[in-house]
Amino acid sequence: MEIADADPVLLSCHILAIPYPGRGHINPLMNLCKLIAATSTPNHLLQISFIVTEEWYSFLESDPKPDNIQFRTIPNIIPSEKDRSKDFLGFMKVVFTKMEAPVDRILDGLLKPNVILADSFLPWAVSIGGRRNIPVASFWTMSVTNFSVFYHHQLLLANGHFEANFTEQGEEVVNYIPGIKPICVKDFPSSFNRKREMLPFLLEYVSQMASKAQYALFTTIEALESQVIEVLQAELPVPIFTVGPTIPFFDTEFKTNQLSPNYLSWLDDQPKDSVLYISQGSFMSVSKEQLDEIIAGVHSSSVRTFWVARENVSLLTNGIGKRGIVVPWCDQLKVLCHPSVGGFWSHCGWNSTKEGAFAGVPFLTFPIGADQFTNSKQIVEDWKIGWRINKESEKLVKRDEIAQLLQSFMDHDSYEGKEMRRRAMEIRNTCLEAIDGGTIQGNIDKFIRDIFRDTRQRFTIL
Repeated sequence: MEIADADPVLLSCHILAIPYPGRGHINPLMNLCKLIAATSTPNHLLQISFIVTEEWYSFLESDPKPDNIQFRTIPNIIPSEKDRSKDFLGFMKVVFTKMEAPVDRILDGLLKPNVILADSFLPWAVSIGGRRNIPVASFWTMSVTNFSVFYHHQLLLANGHFEANFTEQGEEVVNYIPGIKPICVKDFPSSFNRKREMLPFLLEYVSQMASKAQYALFTTIEALESQVIEVLQAELPVPIFTVGPTIPFFDTEFKTNQLSPNYLSWLDDQPKDSVLYISQGSFMSVSKEQLDEIIAGVHSSSVRTFWVARENVSLLTNGIGKRGIVVPWCDQLKVLCHPSVGGFWSHCGWNSTKEGAFAGVPFLTFPIGADQFTNSKQIVEDWKIGWRINKESEKLVKRDEIAQLLQSFMDHDSYEGKEMRRRAMEIRNTCLEAIDGGTIQGNIDKFIRDIFRDTRQRFTIL
């Protein structure tokens, strides 16, 4: 990394990284920190302190990471990760009210950070930065499109779509949010309808990021959401950095001397593009009735399936028969990039959406909640690389419909299927161009350059 006009002295930069305590937030922030850590040079040293609870440290301590990323732990003052899904709103409230104090105390024993890199779901990080005179970079882990929907909520209020009744108004088209292509009300984040108790929190997160942080970092490929980003660059008073997909794209191949997991060996034995990878995420789940229909539909379709699920493993294994495999966990990006995988049945969490786009596989979308409906809309309507399974979120999708859809989706000879796969590869190439062409690294370098510039100014004053 080149630091323009840098003084010929040793400059050191300390970044304090604070993720929201959830896998879908910790992983992208750690992936970004690994890219940032790689820019450290002998003349411009970077040190990253990554704050997690003691429980999360026990999950992460064995994961490989650069030496200049060090964990710092706070006590387990929030509910266990194992219980988070039982009371998500309660979990959010505890994080909102209880985490600030122990994080603040950690800072008393650390070299003063040059910047606090904090998840946008931790608005109190901005308060810590203000009290300690430390700039804050707010890290948004959903799509820029989702951010823009929340940011422009006053427009929804003025047009009668704020907290709209999705049953009655779901098909109404919203075409007045700057930069966002026409979108149906039913494709808004679920907090505008099904989970309204979460809406005040989300609006607060967006407000803090937009008005009080010093930097806004978005986990996206700029070319995939360019119109939305252009609008926000003009509207937000803080500089915007698109830092890429923040997925482990730098580690998608096994070393030749590394033993492959059994599931990769199973994939090696399958024909090219023949396997449907199914993952409904690790947090929210479908009803038992819907799961039974999915299992029966998958079995009836005779499509080869690779299913990852932490629960109901024996039920799934017995249900899908000999043409599939069920595992409790896998390296998702490696699986999606495997030549035998020809499709991705996804809940459309943003991390999974980015991984599927990077892998160049078409989607079958089955959103359940949160930002997933908006992501599904982007996949199907904006990028045109997928089909919807649950076109009406509250309606049970029957096994016969699922079986027929899977057979059509995995038919590589149809014009519609060929066109969808062609588009998926175009999206993959867009991702690769941003990564290999240096756009993402350039944005990260500029972010670090700004931090170093501030460091150099303070060094000069001292």
